[in-house]
Amino acid sequence: MGYIILLLGPPGSGKSMLAQRFAGLLPAMTVEESLQSAAIASLAGQFSLERWGLRPTCSPHHTASAVALVGGGSPPRPGEISLAHHGVLFLDELAEFPRAALEALREPLETGQITISRAARRCEFPARFQFIGAMNPCPCGWRGATHKACRCTPDQVARYQGKLSGPLLDRIDLHVEVPTLPPEQLLMAAPGESTDVIRARCETARALALRRQGKANQALQGKEIDVHAGLNDAAAKFLHTAAARLGWSGRSTHRALKVARTIADLAGAQATQVEHVAEAVQYRRALAATMG
Repeated sequence: MGYIILLLGPPGSGKSMLAQRFAGLLPAMTVEESLQSAAIASLAGQFSLERWGLRPTCSPHHTASAVALVGGGSPPRPGEISLAHHGVLFLDELAEFPRAALEALREPLETGQITISRAARRCEFPARFQFIGAMNPCPCGWRGATHKACRCTPDQVARYQGKLSGPLLDRIDLHVEVPTLPPEQLLMAAPGESTDVIRARCETARALALRRQGKANQALQGKEIDVHAGLNDAAAKFLHTAAARLGWSGRSTHRALKVARTIADLAGAQATQVEHVAEAVQYRRALAATMG
């Protein structure tokens, strides 16, 4: 289970494309992970031999119910979040999902499993996935766009963004703005890095974390975060100041700290420095501030 990501931007900016390609950045599945993924798919009647060893990407529609998302029925069957186990769960148009469905995500995002209780029986299904949500910044979608004007009122924007509860937003590690690019810039852009190159960099950073603490940075809990974060004095002071000014909860501060440690690992740095913390802080800006 990796960091929780929210992609924000107007329609056509590439949010869905980025999310659909994310599974290619994850490390190859182990045999045990492949067996678990295949077993869950079999329970749902969706096993395919052609998909063996490939990390799943599940993209339920925003009209999906809470039962379809987390599982249920009689007997209980796994939902989309369990089918995404060891893979990617992508929720496009995140603000359009039923509130009950979104709130049901809080347990698996914290524990990596979902418990389904029915009158006759109680089942636990694994749900350890990379979560990516995507949403427009406002009801019309064009707030912050450079080529089309937004006609939404501030109240409409606030109500739309308010569909995501505070507890759910508090669990999102990375708020990433995906702006639209002018056609000439898009067509004339130089080729970017390949998936293989980016995945290799991610695997190197993950290997650093595993050697240092025996687990990924995202999995650190409690005192482990303080022990392994590796903040130098200037970075620690910067983080404390930012957390106080932004009114962060303890959860928000710890999540930003883990992201900063990962940014430092990607840069090959021994200590987590001010620039790494500053970047992590930028990824936790509120929706209105991000898109204002």
